Amino acid sequence: MPTAVKPPRPLVRLAGQAIADFQMIRPGDRLLLGLSGGKDSLSLLHVLLHLRDKSPVKFELGTATVDPCIEGFDPAFLQDYVPALGLSHFYRRQDIVGRALTTMKSDSFCAYCARMRRGILYDTARREGYNVLVLAQHLDDLAESFLMSAFYNGRLRTMKAHYVNDAGDLRVIRPLVYVRERQTADFAAREELPVIRDNCPACFRMPTKRQHIKMLLAAQEKENNLLFDNLLSTMRPLMSGNIQVSENKNPLK
Repeated sequence: MPTAVKPPRPLVRLAGQAIADFQMIRPGDRLLLGLSGGKDSLSLLHVLLHLRDKSPVKFELGTATVDPCIEGFDPAFLQDYVPALGLSHFYRRQDIVGRALTTMKSDSFCAYCARMRRGILYDTARREGYNVLVLAQHLDDLAESFLMSAFYNGRLRTMKAHYVNDAGDLRVIRPLVYVRERQTADFAAREELPVIRDNCPACFRMPTKRQHIKMLLAAQEKENNLLFDNLLSTMRPLMSGNIQVSENKNPLK
């Protein structure tokens, strides 16, 4: 039977700093974590379990998984894994691939799938009485989104750390915005978390623009070990969304 795993101190520190800087969690919040079964969301699950038990700010935690019915992607094990940790888990199957074949237009499948999954998570949070949706994107994801927006759309944008959705009834938070992808990968590997290796096989069957940007960032970081520190400083004004946040200095320095 799975048990909660104590995450490493740097991971907890960076997540806790992001939560504080962007005022992500408030007393009495009911958090619903979007849990895909990948290394990032599983790592965040254990970080939030740790913070729930240690933080003076009291909050509730539940999880939700969207199964997009993609061949080779099976998160069904989470239906047993999460309840064994003492949490509510909501499992939603949706044939996103089948729907994409009939309704998707010029969008990429990855963007279409992300938008569909987000809508299902919103619906689940509303139905089950959660007021905060938690997503597991990390600093590498934000940097990739920033460069993709600049390169391909001519706009300075990235993912928001904390914002209110368009309907105004849910807050969305990303506690891992200061965390590097290698930190979640190391934690998941060391603790042998039951990670779905290819988080979405449909995205791995062909090279994507995001993969190209990821490789570009990796090459640049070999030349400049402060690359992600500098990118975070650049992106901070873009990360706050429609929530008032503090103006703390770059936490990675």
